[in-house]
Amino acid sequence: MNINADFSQRVVMHGATMPWMDSPVAGVQRRMLDRIGDEVARATTIVRYAPGSQFTAHTHGGGEEFIVLDGVFQDEHGDYPVGSYIRNPPTSRHTPGSAPGCSIFVKLWQFAPEDRTHVIVDMNKMGKLDVPTRPGVAVTPLFEDERETVQLEHWQPGAQVQRTYTDGAEILVLAGDFTDTGDRLDGISWMRLPRGGQLDARAGDQGAQVWIKQRHLRFVGPPIIS
Repeated sequence: MNINADFSQRVVMHGATMPWMDSPVAGVQRRMLDRIGDEVARATTIVRYAPGSQFTAHTHGGGEEFIVLDGVFQDEHGDYPVGSYIRNPPTSRHTPGSAPGCSIFVKLWQFAPEDRTHVIVDMNKMGKLDVPTRPGVAVTPLFEDERETVQLEHWQPGAQVQRTYTDGAEILVLAGDFTDTGDRLDGISWMRLPRGGQLDARAGDQGAQVWIKQRHLRFVGPPIIS
């Protein structure tokens, strides 16, 4: 299965209005944003857990990165409320589910095979730093290594945000809205910019809070299963 698999193209998906698709597990549904592969896939997805649903125990051969969008995500390691940012590296194992129900934005099979860095961050409790060279923008760093940079950006109302992403980027709107190249992106809208892609955004009247991942699109391909 290939969905938005041409990484040379700019893609905008409005996650809040996409239809839900059933997964192989009862009570777990998905909105697929991009995908290369079938059930084992290099994938970016919005996943919804009905109250009391649970996925079977599994090991993440290619790693898992996710943000809790609503409700409480749970596994045997803890409870993760809205605003949690989690990185489960390759070889990590858990049994995910949610007693109250939840939805998450999740990326699978996109880690370096040797990565063993486990990250658990509550973005609600983190501060932000103004960026002097970028008026109207403050940043909350989340993760950085030699492959990628991940951060939460806070755009003030009406802020003009112009960037060129040499190695591509993904942007997920968590609050507020912005416009770019004629598209309006609001809650749970997702944009993928190709390598060399340009962002020419204007934040809406309430500003915008956006999750941005960049530099990682140099490493694109189907999951390698060993």
